[in-house]
Amino acid sequence: MWNPLKIRGTTAADLALLHPVIERAYRGETARRGWTHEADLLTGPRTTGDVLAQIVSDPRQRLLSAWFGKRAVGCVAVADRGDRLAYLGQLCVEPELQAGGIGRQLIAATEATAVALFGADRIEMTVIESRAALIAYYLRRGYVATGERRDFPIPLDPPLFMTVLEKPLGTLARP
Repeated sequence: MWNPLKIRGTTAADLALLHPVIERAYRGETARRGWTHEADLLTGPRTTGDVLAQIVSDPRQRLLSAWFGKRAVGCVAVADRGDRLAYLGQLCVEPELQAGGIGRQLIAATEATAVALFGADRIEMTVIESRAALIAYYLRRGYVATGERRDFPIPLDPPLFMTVLEKPLGTLARP
């Protein structure tokens, strides 16, 4: 039986199924089956169950997840940064399902959630600056490089830097 994609808020009970998807999408050999991984740049876990549980329980954040029936296939986090600014992070899709439109749907759901829950009129994200193909993907979705560069959150040698991208939510924004 075919199950249509459903995007919804993640619950604590979902995390045991969702966390492995995040790890497969970002790190290790399985990540290389997709095109959005960090496996060539970073090793070790991408996140922890505790960090995900904190996101789920924080009223200023929302973790959206994508499901085919009972199978978790992706997620994205959105946070209220104040001053009508939201932050999009942790976007991932199962490596073998990447390039099939799930990421686009997760981005659209995130932007709508940012407006509906946080009253955001713009949304930002950070991408490792050496990830040109990934930055180009977001540019095609209406994000613009702000010219701001931030340090990667974990000190590395050599260091990594993040490019800040932002998108006005325009017609999605509340009056």
